[in-house]
Amino acid sequence: MEETKKKEEEVLTSVHSTVFKESESLDGKCAKIEGYDFNRGINYPLLLRSMATTGFQASNLGDAIQVVNQMLDWRLVDEAVTEDCSDHERDLEYRKSVTCKVFLGFTSNLISSGVRDIVRFLLQHRMVDVVVTTTGGIEEDLIKCLAPTFIGDFSLPGAHLRSKGLNRIGNLLVPNDNYCKFEDWIIPIFDQMLKEQNTENVLWTPSKLIARLGKEINNESSYLYWAYKNNIPVFCPGLTDGSLGDMLYFHSFRNPGLIVDIVQDIRAMNGEAVHANPRKTGMIILGGGLPKHHICNANMMRNGADYAVFINTAQEYDGSDSGARPDEAVSWGKIRGSAKTVKVHCDATIAFPLLVAETFASRVKPHH
Repeated sequence: MEETKKKEEEVLTSVHSTVFKESESLDGKCAKIEGYDFNRGINYPLLLRSMATTGFQASNLGDAIQVVNQMLDWRLVDEAVTEDCSDHERDLEYRKSVTCKVFLGFTSNLISSGVRDIVRFLLQHRMVDVVVTTTGGIEEDLIKCLAPTFIGDFSLPGAHLRSKGLNRIGNLLVPNDNYCKFEDWIIPIFDQMLKEQNTENVLWTPSKLIARLGKEINNESSYLYWAYKNNIPVFCPGLTDGSLGDMLYFHSFRNPGLIVDIVQDIRAMNGEAVHANPRKTGMIILGGGLPKHHICNANMMRNGADYAVFINTAQEYDGSDSGARPDEAVSWGKIRGSAKTVKVHCDATIAFPLLVAETFASRVKPHH
């Protein structure tokens, strides 16, 4: 009886020590969880800064804000002078002027949404260096200069909308007339570009075609206008995958049609990363797919980016390119092992405006 009792006590002691295992101290090693106290009033910068200590995806957003600010703060003067660098690279004023090269990628739906205006702000103020997007990310910007997109509802039935000549992008509505206006606007430009191809031997690439459209739209609400004006390249390798492809198809029956060289562009795109030295590179990628892959792949050519921020809602374990984990990108050499990197698992229409507010926008004096 006494032996049984002794065994029970031993088991209880063992269980107790397992359940109430003594903790390693985290004081001074980790930030304490603390949310925003509205007794301080509504202070948006403080509210956004409190994200870092809120936990879950709020903390990832807080980390993303920190990484983007590090990206924007970096100067070559922060680095040690290497033995093999030129006299020019040793010059202090030059080293102070060399900034991180920022690659911005986004999917087309974000240009359909109001995030377009935030992208326009970044290009207007020359705050990014290279842009990669899908075809919708090009045409939606131009179409919005010709006619507006409207707010609708996610549940509106497609067949009913089609009968009314309306197209749905999530909970956004685009009248079919917008695409008709787009065709009327773009075909004469293609005619002129074809003439230049035939008479001046101009070899068009997707990025050259996009810059030309930015010039022709001549509208300050367009991010492509600002990209053209500030000489910021916009790459779109899948240029035919959208309404723009339809327009190129209809125009191609003018014999011969426009020739658009994608090889020249992949060389230019990868060159943006390969020849970035002595600059560091940073990636900010909204969504997945083509823009994400092209930016990561270009940075692989220089042994990886130095900073990376991903904002998307993709699952990380499905093996798809859109949901690949940042550490998977490290294994491919797309992000340096020493890089500061973070993924925010959130709709970019929510997370990106908040991130920009505490990074890029805080460095620009507002116009009143």
